[in-house]
Amino acid sequence: MRILLADDHPLFLDGLKNLLTRHGEQVVGTARDGLEAIEKARNLQPDVILMDIQMPRCDGLAATRLIKTELPEIKIVMLTMSSDDDDLFEAIKSGACGYLLKTQDTEQFFIQLQELERGEVPLSHGLATRILQLLSHPPLERQTGTGDVNETGQADEILTDREQEVLVLVAQGLTYKQAGAALSLSERTIKYHMGEIIARLQLENRAQVIEYARKSGLA
Repeated sequence: MRILLADDHPLFLDGLKNLLTRHGEQVVGTARDGLEAIEKARNLQPDVILMDIQMPRCDGLAATRLIKTELPEIKIVMLTMSSDDDDLFEAIKSGACGYLLKTQDTEQFFIQLQELERGEVPLSHGLATRILQLLSHPPLERQTGTGDVNETGQADEILTDREQEVLVLVAQGLTYKQAGAALSLSERTIKYHMGEIIARLQLENRAQVIEYARKSGLA
């Protein structure tokens, strides 16, 4: 199994790489943030990405959405300190096929990697039950969004896939140049898409678009 690691903590990254290598796994690369993970996923075509959530420039959730849109065959497992329900729910919505906590023990971690190779879903203890509870009884905010979102409609119904990708990155705080680099587009093309997004959403400026993305759960 060819694995790409994405985490912004160098000591953890190096330790995990060494641990996986000692257990016979092939670590094909490492990334320090979401943008680097996107770039290396394109270049290295790993079987699996172990992805942290909190990372600079582009977090693991946004990176997961973009990678799954472009490279849906790559399996992405979140490996994080966060046991927050919102992160768990957003990870599953974003296309992650597993969610593991960094606090679990090493033996169980490798058992779950073996399960992943067999096509099973790796989840830390107790998370499967929480996912079922979240899906059965989603919080009201997740069902309806807030105010402006209902009034303007859902992003995936209004915007194209490419516009949603641009919106996610800009709302994450990336400059047009950085967003263009992540999507292999020019800065000028990103500006064009932002103009289209503003028009489609019937908003007036970039700040309103970013606020829309935040309320839509895209940022």
